[in-house]
Amino acid sequence: MSFVKGAWKILVGIKDALALLLLLMFFALLFAILSARPNAADIKDGALMLKLQGTIVEQPATPDPFGALLGDGPVVREYAVRDLIRAIETAKDDARVKAIVLDLDGFAGGGQVSISAVGRALHDAKKAGKPVYAYATAYANDGYQLASHASEIWVDPMGGAMVAGPGGSSLYFGNALDKFGVKANVYRVGTYKSAVEPFTGSKASEPAKEALSALLEEIWGDWLAGVKSVRPKANLQPIIMQPAEMVEAANGNLAQLALNAGMVDKLGSRQAFGDYVAEKAGKGLDETPGSFAQIDYDDWLGENEPEDEGDAIGLITIAGTITDGEAGPGTAGGETVSKLIYDALAEDDLKALVVRVDSPGGSVLASEQIRLAIQAAKDKGLPVVVSMANLAASGGYWISTPADAIFAEPDTITGSIGIFGIIPSFNEALNKIGVTTDGVTTTPLSGQPDIFAGPNEAFNRVAQSSIENGYRDFLTRVAKSRNMTLQQVDAIGQGRVWAGGTARQLGLVDRLGGLDEALADAAQRAKLKTGGYHVKTIEEEPDAFAKFLMDATRSDDPKTVRLDLFGHASLRQQQMMWQAAATAQELVGTTGVQARCIECELMVPGGNVSAARSGWAALLAKWL
Repeated sequence: MSFVKGAWKILVGIKDALALLLLLMFFALLFAILSARPNAADIKDGALMLKLQGTIVEQPATPDPFGALLGDGPVVREYAVRDLIRAIETAKDDARVKAIVLDLDGFAGGGQVSISAVGRALHDAKKAGKPVYAYATAYANDGYQLASHASEIWVDPMGGAMVAGPGGSSLYFGNALDKFGVKANVYRVGTYKSAVEPFTGSKASEPAKEALSALLEEIWGDWLAGVKSVRPKANLQPIIMQPAEMVEAANGNLAQLALNAGMVDKLGSRQAFGDYVAEKAGKGLDETPGSFAQIDYDDWLGENEPEDEGDAIGLITIAGTITDGEAGPGTAGGETVSKLIYDALAEDDLKALVVRVDSPGGSVLASEQIRLAIQAAKDKGLPVVVSMANLAASGGYWISTPADAIFAEPDTITGSIGIFGIIPSFNEALNKIGVTTDGVTTTPLSGQPDIFAGPNEAFNRVAQSSIENGYRDFLTRVAKSRNMTLQQVDAIGQGRVWAGGTARQLGLVDRLGGLDEALADAAQRAKLKTGGYHVKTIEEEPDAFAKFLMDATRSDDPKTVRLDLFGHASLRQQQMMWQAAATAQELVGTTGVQARCIECELMVPGGNVSAARSGWAALLAKWL
């Protein structure tokens, strides 16, 4: 009886704790409603503050409310590249904005195309006479690419700047799977379709290394040329090619080395940097050392909404992995995206459609579902233009095939024309523990694919033939779209990934350019006058509950995350661990035939940064 009483007390305690948690969440929501943001009335003269604590993405994912409420670290934010550009462009000619400040402590990077686009906006603001100041404890590849566009670059004397270049290792599970008796039954087409190689061997194939090496060299060359063009005094080559010798010669003083090499302009503490900006933008309202007059980023965006005059050009963003069914922003659910397009077409006010693609691909069925919706716009007589961002590979290219024109940036990762399927089997693993299988069948495909006994020859032949047919479908769509023969597409297909510049030469892309160029081309095809149109964004309304929770937990002055070079290394390790876990999940988590470039995803930071910084309480709540 005493046990029952004790158990009852525990249950009552859990109930009371849950009631208290719900009460706290209610007041958090109430606070968010009462302190609704943005508040344009708060905008005074000062520096536009771009405190980038997170990643730059094409389409931010739906925020995790539990991570916001229960996380034991700072909330990692995803910044929409178009919002950042709009904030900078509107600040360029506004007299209230005395300067633009980039606070890059805590910046977790983004795709090279996205960072370049924001960088160009910063460069234009600087040319227009608006000073741009950058500060960080330490700079790595992405942070320095962005900071190189600043009028002045500051670094903490305890920090520094080291540029490592792209590349690194990936995990290969082939030997481990053999050891545990697990077999990855792979069905694929494409000499270079290396997405499945982590499950079939212990290292990358030579064709995969050849293709990846060529891609990275092209993208890295563009990175170097881009930084050199805006920061000609930076002597990067010795630090890049002889980092150990250069650091040792500087007695380990990375900040002084960066200053001597022209990578940064000044060494100074955060307080010294703030005092310096205060001289240009005005002092802050409080007496805190290092404070300066600031304009909040969200308030500024709220006051500078996009214009909506003239005819409408629809813009839909297809970002993230393409999946079957419905999905929120940051993931391209076939059902969700296609419905958004069909609903927009039904309103009958669009003069053209621009499709912004930032996806490594995914489900073949979902890719075809989205392609058919885009084709419906073309069948209706609307000009359709595709604008490729950081990634438009495999399924991301599949959905691009209906376009009248395809635009890409030189550093866009595209191609990867190939498909695959994976089915694991565990017969050897079961044999090791004395478990066997037996049964009766009525046809060659009875009980297939059998994950316990392993798929039989008949199923393997059927599956491989189906994959080959799907590849022919892919080739046919590309050939028709690009006015090529199947043989020509096959020669540049085979799962090989290309950078945008090379893709243009191969005929996979029509023109090099960003979103603005794609919109202008769509307007011209629709015979719209210059300046006589506006962009109508086709997207889901954000979830009100999640938005309120995020507003409630977001501070006007969030705690600064400071990353020195060891901090950047730690962040990189966290990203690699989450990427490794995601790769392992592919073996049992992939559903259906995939037109997907898994290796492409490793080149662009994404949601794994947020996941890596989630607190244990947030993860527990999410699981529950």
